[in-house]
Amino acid sequence: MMNTMTSITTVAIAVPLEAELVDRIRAVDPSITVLYEPDLLPPERFPADHTGDPEFRRTQEQEERYWSMLNSAQVLYGFPNESPSGLARIATDNGHLQWVHAMAAGAGGAVKASGLDQQVLQKFKVTTSAGVHALPLAEFAAMGILNGFKRTAELALDQQARNWPELRTPTRLVSGSRVVIAGLGEIGLETARLARALGMAVSGTKRTPEPLDGIDQVTGNDGLAGLLATADAVVNTLPGTPYTEKLFNRDAFGAMKPGTVFVNVGRGTVVDEEALLEALENGQVSYACLDVFAVEPLPLESPLWSHPKVLVSPHTSALSAAENRLIADRFCSNLRIFLDGGELPHLVDTVHFY
Repeated sequence: MMNTMTSITTVAIAVPLEAELVDRIRAVDPSITVLYEPDLLPPERFPADHTGDPEFRRTQEQEERYWSMLNSAQVLYGFPNESPSGLARIATDNGHLQWVHAMAAGAGGAVKASGLDQQVLQKFKVTTSAGVHALPLAEFAAMGILNGFKRTAELALDQQARNWPELRTPTRLVSGSRVVIAGLGEIGLETARLARALGMAVSGTKRTPEPLDGIDQVTGNDGLAGLLATADAVVNTLPGTPYTEKLFNRDAFGAMKPGTVFVNVGRGTVVDEEALLEALENGQVSYACLDVFAVEPLPLESPLWSHPKVLVSPHTSALSAAENRLIADRFCSNLRIFLDGGELPHLVDTVHFY
């Protein structure tokens, strides 16, 4: 991608962001103009709250100022109103838009949900914050594996009941066990690093299989079932695409060894939740640690809420107090590449929305 702006490039901050991080973006190059009007942005309720307070409302005058600001920029930090409809509007209204940086690591679903056709999508680039969330997600995955191996769900029930079991039940050793990671991207590789530090052997899948340092075996999704048969734990990091929808179905869970620990930090649509519940009941899966779900928020009637072998996390495992800083740093690095006419990393594939 070549940036044809020879004088001033205008960057508009479309989502809540701390002033000091806005200054960091301004410092990338003297040729850029950064538009930031905090009164037009909803206040954050917690660190990296990119949608901001849902009670926030702009006046009509503020709404006009907000969209005027965004329409004057070639580059956007965040989707307008952090929504697919906001992306659709700006892509239609802003004729000189060149690049939008998304806050999410998996922004393909939001781009697809915008409903924009390919002709419009080819007019600008969308980059993601992939990699920024790799460490917190990997730590959450490691926690899920340890929870399953060390029976923390059962311990919590015994503690709640003030029950001291007469028979002492052994836990399982993580060291020497095998984990299969579906999706050996940045999150998957960081998960693999932590798993190896715990003494685990690691195999996994990649869209384009290739040898990877420290990974015993790498296959495509067509080889997943063979890997699952050897796994003591399985971690999904895959995004939600038509090619991954319900990849973990009855056949996949049936291919696992009895007692497998299952962790999902990818997207909920990758898992057939009915099949997962069956696997939990028949013992193929001994414990499931889930941060994502097919429908979010998880419906109140879902049996996953109360299942004794399931930990439900409300899609928060990627959050950390450092997230805004890390995303801003990633954007600043990308902005330098953009200004220098280089190829932006972590582009959304507008065909597969990956």
